[in-house]
Amino acid sequence: MDQQIIIRKNFSDALQLKQQLLNDEQVLLKIEQIATQIIQCYQNKGKVLFCGNGGSAADAQHLSTELSGRYYYDRPPLFAEALHVNTSYITAVSNDYSYDEVYARLLKAFGQKGDILIALSTSGNSKNVVRALEVAQELEMITVGLTGETGGKMRSLCQHLIQVPSIDTPRIQECHMLIGHILCEIVEKTLFPKQC
Repeated sequence: MDQQIIIRKNFSDALQLKQQLLNDEQVLLKIEQIATQIIQCYQNKGKVLFCGNGGSAADAQHLSTELSGRYYYDRPPLFAEALHVNTSYITAVSNDYSYDEVYARLLKAFGQKGDILIALSTSGNSKNVVRALEVAQELEMITVGLTGETGGKMRSLCQHLIQVPSIDTPRIQECHMLIGHILCEIVEKTLFPKQC
């Protein structure tokens, strides 16, 4: 396949999918609702935790950094963490229990009522992410899911679910990052309004 065809197709597909999301009033409303929940969580001294696998784990880590570090400007840090960052923990629990339990077990230590779990899975069926959402529900955490078109098993486990209308993993992940960045911007500007 000609390289220019690949390049143009990727840009075109990404733009079309983002335009679909922009035109979907329900998606825009869900983003606003999720942002409000995160803001309220932080106002109540809560935590925002993220989980995912592979590219979604990288996205989870990226977004948690935008909250705990900074997004657009300097301000106090917010408690946000991706649950996979301790590799010794991940390998120990995978070995001693099961990879399906890596996030669920850590949530039992970290999670409290009113905290937020943001779960990323393009299929919506990742076993360890689904299990984490089950535990988050038991702990009375607020559950947020970012998935692909079907929502998978996560559909019944998330109080707030955004289903990107695609089955193309890279395009879905790009949209998850855009949605995540929008959330970070709203949270930062609301909690720490910049004095002009």
